[in-house]
Amino acid sequence: MTVATLTTKRPHVAGPSEPMPRRHARVARAATGAIYLVLAAYVLFPVFWLLVSAGKPTSQLITGDNFQASGFQYLTNLRDLFAFDDGIYGRWLLNTLAYAGLGSVVSVLISAMAGFALAKYRFRGRSTVAGSILAGVMIPTTALVLPIFLLLAEVGLTNNFWGVFAVSLVHPFGVYLCMAFADASVPDEVLEAARIDGASEARIVFRIGLPMMRDGLLTVVLLQFVAIWNNYFLPLVLLSDQTLFPVTVGITNWNLLSRQVPDQYRLVLIGALVATIPLMVGFVAMQRFWRAGLTTGSIK
Repeated sequence: MTVATLTTKRPHVAGPSEPMPRRHARVARAATGAIYLVLAAYVLFPVFWLLVSAGKPTSQLITGDNFQASGFQYLTNLRDLFAFDDGIYGRWLLNTLAYAGLGSVVSVLISAMAGFALAKYRFRGRSTVAGSILAGVMIPTTALVLPIFLLLAEVGLTNNFWGVFAVSLVHPFGVYLCMAFADASVPDEVLEAARIDGASEARIVFRIGLPMMRDGLLTVVLLQFVAIWNNYFLPLVLLSDQTLFPVTVGITNWNLLSRQVPDQYRLVLIGALVATIPLMVGFVAMQRFWRAGLTTGSIK
């Protein structure tokens, strides 16, 4: 007996591993590109507005004609910026470079040694110390300003360069990053081989461990430099001498003054533009290193 088998042809459904049709892929790429374009415009428009407005005279800033294609006077605004109040802006800029430059270098050295020790040495209380550092990362900096001020007031370091500088030397997030970089970049076998060859612990740290963590350390330097450069609330509380102000506090005071003196507003804008240039230069110059540092932890 013959049994007739009836087969119905079902429509083909693409499986999860099959490629998306070309039309859908083009739509997805277009949507992704549009999202990126919107995000880029959101991020870059304030920079574009500052770049254009910083070169305008006071009359156009007051009337809101910032985007006119005429009336730019960047050189005049720059000359007035560095000449105002006996060149106080230049002093603020040098103060900020000193706070951020020296602070970031010394801070990364402390963070590197602490992070390397926590990642590569086994000692009693290691987990407690690492947990305390993670807890310090989660505490907002503004919540620590008042205790820091009281501590520095006890030792006479308020309204002093060294008070602001000392606070910038301890960076819990930098210690955490260095701990991750050391764990990912420095194999234990290399350290054991160095000890067998008779290398001291100091030589192991400074001649073997830290060079292998170079990209990660440069990332920490850049992050700490930006954090100190943009720091506002702590110097505002600690400092009362105008000659010790960083550029963030000085420009904010000028902005308050511009409500009574409108011409001060153009100095605020050109000063803010000049203050962003070192950060841009730093990011561009160290782009290769900090991008490599951010991906170091994914290699292991």
